[in-house]
Amino acid sequence: MRKKNKNIVLSKVLIEDYAAEGKSLARVDGKVIFIENAIPGDVVDIKLSKNKKDWAEGFITAFHSYSPDRVEPFCSHFGVCGGCRWQMLPYPQQLKYKQKQVEDVLERIGKVQLPPIAPILGAEDSKYYRNKMEYTFSSRRFLLPGELHNPDITSQQNVAGFHAKGLFDKVVDIDTCYLQEEPTNGLRKAVRDFGLTHDLPFYDIKAHQGWLRNLQLRICTTGEVMANLVIGYEDGELTRQLADQLLQQFPDLTTLLYTVNAKWNDSISDLSPQVLHGKGYVIEKLEDFQFKIGPKSFFQTNTRQGERLYQVTREFAELTGKETVYDLYCGTGSIGIFVSRQAARIVGVEVIAEAIDDARENATLNGIGHASFFAGDVVDICQDSFFAANGRPDVIITDPPRAGMHEGLVNKILEIAAPTVVYVSCNPATQARDLRLLDAKYAVTRVQPVDMFPHTHHIENIVQLKLRG
Repeated sequence: MRKKNKNIVLSKVLIEDYAAEGKSLARVDGKVIFIENAIPGDVVDIKLSKNKKDWAEGFITAFHSYSPDRVEPFCSHFGVCGGCRWQMLPYPQQLKYKQKQVEDVLERIGKVQLPPIAPILGAEDSKYYRNKMEYTFSSRRFLLPGELHNPDITSQQNVAGFHAKGLFDKVVDIDTCYLQEEPTNGLRKAVRDFGLTHDLPFYDIKAHQGWLRNLQLRICTTGEVMANLVIGYEDGELTRQLADQLLQQFPDLTTLLYTVNAKWNDSISDLSPQVLHGKGYVIEKLEDFQFKIGPKSFFQTNTRQGERLYQVTREFAELTGKETVYDLYCGTGSIGIFVSRQAARIVGVEVIAEAIDDARENATLNGIGHASFFAGDVVDICQDSFFAANGRPDVIITDPPRAGMHEGLVNKILEIAAPTVVYVSCNPATQARDLRLLDAKYAVTRVQPVDMFPHTHHIENIVQLKLRG
């Protein structure tokens, strides 16, 4: 298998194991081959797309036999919409491979001394676990193989669903999604049917024109439901007609908003949602803490597992009621608020000013008077004058985005030298990189993986670090 060779097809290859990011691997003549859409035990033909000296990537061209571990995916859209890519793998097996992924990256990338890693905390609900969903309305339909020669179905039809895997301009027409409880499918179909009945233009992402664009939904464990209709341009009469129909059809809809988005991207972070019905936000609960969630707020997408994630974080913080806790990347303050009853003081820092506004509101909502939240970069804020005003941290909790912590922040944590650091991560690979840097002063003392997103390759991991000697 020389690098210059093209169109290499490997026949009857046994898939042996899972690698990171949901890919499987096989070994041929000592070379590791990475493949998607396979599980260990499958025997397949692989066409190489990349061919390096020690490794290669490829895609499956044929199955010769299926792994005995395979199960029938429960969703009719499996493999097309790009979500839930592990449905063909039994949930206990998913957890097994996620546990292994955490162990592998901490050892291979982190290269630090590790305690025994606790068994992963799996989700009790592997369906209907998301509190937030976003659907796309499009005039460009993704055609399934069985639809290619159907004269009644064309690629220029109006549909509502998710982007097809790997395609920004094609949307899969979704019938039933199992990620969120009802009325999620009912609401999506009602908006779609309103658009079809009134012959309204669905959004064309290539031409950047159309009225119906997105539907964002929050369905909370408190029973509150929020819908934000994202449209391409203002049309007050049309918006009110659609709102009246939705409110009549879905009496449990507690908040309804609309947002005009005339930009080329789907982000609404710089836009202003307008309230059509209700208070403009919903209330979600973790234990008995309440959190106000608006259409632009960040909140853990899996409420029940988010609660478990925060319970472990609180346990790892080992609070006695006397500590000053710094909550870095605090977002809307949810972790700091969750651990607040066991702490003397909470100090939250977050670069997004709007999130800090939400954090302050959430602290007030829960009657927490010993929490302070600051907008800005941690590296800039955490100076001697700040410590003099707010106290030096006894415990640092950090929950960065997938890219992990900036090296400047890692160095700042080393400089601060708090006795305990709790690192919450949605990407164990970047967490492992940061742990290697923190190893200059800190020892990893506890590790707990948590599965927030069943049927996906995503995995959360919590690490407790203690200052050495």
